[in-house]
Amino acid sequence: MSRFNEAQLQSLDRFWNPLAESSAPPFNARAEAGQFKGMDDPALLEFMRAAGGQGSGGYQLRNMAVLRCVSLICGTLGMLPLNVIEAGPAKRVATEHPAHRLLRLKPNPWQTPIEFKRQMELARQRHGDAYARIVWSAGRPIHLIPLESTAVDADLGDDWRMVYRYNSKKRGEVILKQEEVLHVRDISVDGVTSLSRMKLADRAIRLALDAERAASRIFETGNMAGGAIEVPAALSDEAYARMRASLDTEYAGASAAQKWMLLEEGGKANKFGSTAQEAQHVENRNAQVEEVARLFGVPRPLLFLDDTSWGSGIEQLGIFFLQYTMLEHFTNWEQAIARALIAERDLERYQPKFNVRALMRGTLKDQADFFAKALGSGGTKPWHTQNEIRDLLDYPESDQAGTNDLINPMTQKGKSNEPPAAA
Repeated sequence: MSRFNEAQLQSLDRFWNPLAESSAPPFNARAEAGQFKGMDDPALLEFMRAAGGQGSGGYQLRNMAVLRCVSLICGTLGMLPLNVIEAGPAKRVATEHPAHRLLRLKPNPWQTPIEFKRQMELARQRHGDAYARIVWSAGRPIHLIPLESTAVDADLGDDWRMVYRYNSKKRGEVILKQEEVLHVRDISVDGVTSLSRMKLADRAIRLALDAERAASRIFETGNMAGGAIEVPAALSDEAYARMRASLDTEYAGASAAQKWMLLEEGGKANKFGSTAQEAQHVENRNAQVEEVARLFGVPRPLLFLDDTSWGSGIEQLGIFFLQYTMLEHFTNWEQAIARALIAERDLERYQPKFNVRALMRGTLKDQADFFAKALGSGGTKPWHTQNEIRDLLDYPESDQAGTNDLINPMTQKGKSNEPPAAA
């Protein structure tokens, strides 16, 4: 096993990050100094990336397309209400279930539900696995404590039940049983731990970061002049100062846009055009945005790209995003919660469920048309009562007579769709 001392690690720092100060604080990776297995050890490669300025973790989020996609997925999942539903004819929200309070109101003493779900989903997007310790009291779950994914070692025991070894900074290694951990997986080869999609797409993301750094270098060191003024002979000091002052004062700023310049002593203005290399650079950056969008399954308009239309098709793209991207994440969470927080005897009775309807409400006109038909407008068979619709709109329940009954289309005023009775 190859071991690296502090001097060798500092040498690696200087090689991968020449701008780093010699007095800079040590990287987190130095805490494991001497644990590299050799020059081909992936851990050493991660350390080199950290020394190169990409960070030991989460450097992919520095790309704006990646950050937007992850924020969109985590935010969508985090903001939706997550209820425990009691199945059966009298389908309802089971507010008495102990898991309902954790998922809907207060998962732990310091986090709100949206903060907890966003943190867990971000860990799953980055590492493939998200873990939360379940604190039980008298057979009831009372807290969900997020765990650092990289500090958890998950394994399948001989009894076909999961065992988790959590390396706590204060308490050392803590062994947790399957019942003590909420484990949300991504795609997996062995069914025990998951693959990280961001790590699988690391090359595409790093290429996007390299394109950003190249653009940054152009603005820092490149020639950004808009053009040049040619004169047939050398200008006198007085003429040069007069022209320079004219450019800096009379033709500078937004107020001078589209003004014509007066040139002297035979001057000729030549505007610099964009080169093919610059156009290729822009095309390359757009291609990497496409790769990132393909990785996360996010349609281009949701990345606020200016080459996409925000017309009538945007609603269909939103539905596409929900059906082919978010539905998988919702189902993954619901089934993981059912496995961890619902007792075996209650699995057919209770079901965790995201309220996806909150994202499908559409415009007020669309809602009005839907609710009218749901109440039996136009002779259709009703499937909602007035109080059920008021609940969907977060209105208080009405105590008027008939608001909890389905309206019979035959009793409504107006012409019926039924054929007249035979004479």
